[in-house]
Amino acid sequence: MNSELLQKFFETIKSDPRIGPVHISLYAALYSQWSENKYENPIYIFSSELKPFCKIYGSATYHRCLRQLHEYGYIRYVPSFNHCLGSLVYFLEIRRITVNKKNKRWKM
Repeated sequence: MNSELLQKFFETIKSDPRIGPVHISLYAALYSQWSENKYENPIYIFSSELKPFCKIYGSATYHRCLRQLHEYGYIRYVPSFNHCLGSLVYFLEIRRITVNKKNKRWKM
């Protein structure tokens, strides 16, 4: 399941124009943390640890990409708003995306 999830992520983002290099880098960093956590959900994350790993230096960019990965259905992100407690990230099963060409909405 775990390597299949990463493979499914890369297959899915090929046809998802919303995903850019920063999203991919952040997802890879999150996946690495998840593997270190023996693939147990959720993982606790701290921006100070992840940002250098995925080469994101701006806090706004980091948080925007996390929220977007959540909104797009790749992860479930639960921010803590407490510097001592890490935010929670759950890895979700990735389903194929489809686009409704009439209103250009994406569904996972």
